[in-house]
Amino acid sequence: MQITVTLLDDTVFECELDKHAKGQELFMRVCDHLNLLEKDYYGLGIWDTPTRKTWMDLTKEIRRQVQGSTYNFTFNVKFYPPDPAQLSEDITRYYLCLQLRKDILQGRLPCSFVTLALLGSYALQSELGEYDPEVHGGDYAKDMKMAQGQTKELEDKMMELHRTYRSMPPAQADLMFLENAKKLSMYGVDLHQAKDLDGVDIMLGVCSSGLMVYKDKLRINRFPWPKVLKVSYKRSSFFIKIRPSEVEQYESAIGFKLPNYKAAKKLWKVCVEHHTFFRLTSTEMATTPRKFLALGSKFRYSGRTQAQTRQASSLIDRPAPLFQRSSSKRNSRSLDGAMALTPDNRSSRPVSAPIMSPVSPGEATPSPLLAGLHRPDRRDGPAPRGRRPAHRKAEPKAEGQPASPASRSHGAKSPLLKTQTITISDVTNSVRGTVSYPDVPLVHTETKTITYESAQPVDNVAERDSGVLLSAQTITSETISTTTTTQITKTVKGGISETRIEKRIVITGDTEIDHDKALAQAIKEAKEQHPDMSVTKVVVHQETEISPE
Repeated sequence: MQITVTLLDDTVFECELDKHAKGQELFMRVCDHLNLLEKDYYGLGIWDTPTRKTWMDLTKEIRRQVQGSTYNFTFNVKFYPPDPAQLSEDITRYYLCLQLRKDILQGRLPCSFVTLALLGSYALQSELGEYDPEVHGGDYAKDMKMAQGQTKELEDKMMELHRTYRSMPPAQADLMFLENAKKLSMYGVDLHQAKDLDGVDIMLGVCSSGLMVYKDKLRINRFPWPKVLKVSYKRSSFFIKIRPSEVEQYESAIGFKLPNYKAAKKLWKVCVEHHTFFRLTSTEMATTPRKFLALGSKFRYSGRTQAQTRQASSLIDRPAPLFQRSSSKRNSRSLDGAMALTPDNRSSRPVSAPIMSPVSPGEATPSPLLAGLHRPDRRDGPAPRGRRPAHRKAEPKAEGQPASPASRSHGAKSPLLKTQTITISDVTNSVRGTVSYPDVPLVHTETKTITYESAQPVDNVAERDSGVLLSAQTITSETISTTTTTQITKTVKGGISETRIEKRIVITGDTEIDHDKALAQAIKEAKEQHPDMSVTKVVVHQETEISPE
């Protein structure tokens, strides 16, 4: 059978498969064609109508999921990562950018004029590279469609921002695009039409953090995954069973009416897939035989979870892949410092550079978005926590030699300020699934934050302004059980150059954490590494479960 797949850059991929071929075979062919390894965030869409899409089940035969003899599908992002910066390869982030640009253009991801202009400017930088008066015309932004009925005012603002970017490779522009797009309230939300028990039209949204309820395009309720005990459907009704809070004694159930049985089942399957992908560490396949007329009650998400995907991504060992960007049709490399191949009629310039290298004041203009680049996404409030998390902090302080190589680079004569903070926390997620999806395992998290500071006089008079940020650098490494984030910032305050190094280590395991032992071990390690420091303060914080909205 002849199959056509429309890709995210609007190109078409065609192939011929056996009539009994399953969705997995087609999906792998598309990913191989795109040279995509982090494929678990993507899926193949089957369009029942021009506005209604269902996801292809990769474990089933293709022909059994399609009505008629025409096999036309689309390649789309299925699971939107909450933190796109943790994706390993630039090609994965680029295709996520293309999907978000489609979402914005088609009205699924609303944003303000200012945000739209900012995202459009990063899209221009990604597709066209740095502004060049000899190459780009006066209205080059008109080909970058970011909104229906795009105005000249929007295009002018996009070009104005684009012209200010200097030495920004396309891969970094993609990352800046994603860091701003992920903060939008509708980022990654899969909407489904429904009615409440009073017959009022609403929309149910499914995303990485849970279930959302919208009315008149405003969110009126939110059910995070840790609060959801069970999702189920019966005929055209969809039900959510909510975990009781500390002051409640009984579980509560909320029902919604969907247009028909197929819509209710589709919403239920989307919930199961999102919960499994984002909340569990591994998938659990159904081992019992499917009962007659079970109506999908034994459905399980069979792909890899986000945790498994990140573990597999950390093992990727290949040169940064070359790929064509849709507008410029030029090859691009990732953030490894390599040069890109440009057409002969373009000026030869690098389109990629190390994003983590410090930026000196003379090389680039400080961006007001620099501080927001590394801020966590707080669109949905604090991350859900367990019943009784505890935090214990020890703050040793001392004066002496520099505490890190970065500090030692300033010379031995510089006055030094050093602090060290060690934080240990236990986060318990006790969500338990029922028939709808597997149990969520008990997770214990140990977090250590170590901060070093050093200061030295500034020789350059121009750099003595208080609060001037000279450079910022963030490095993140992650395995299946450990995440290490190192932030290095250099600022000028009162004529003194201060270098701050903060290292945050999060260790997750499935065993109980002894708080006193962990705290003592952390302090012991700090003393062994830095014998000139002493513990001066210990703070214990007790927190209770976050109350539902």
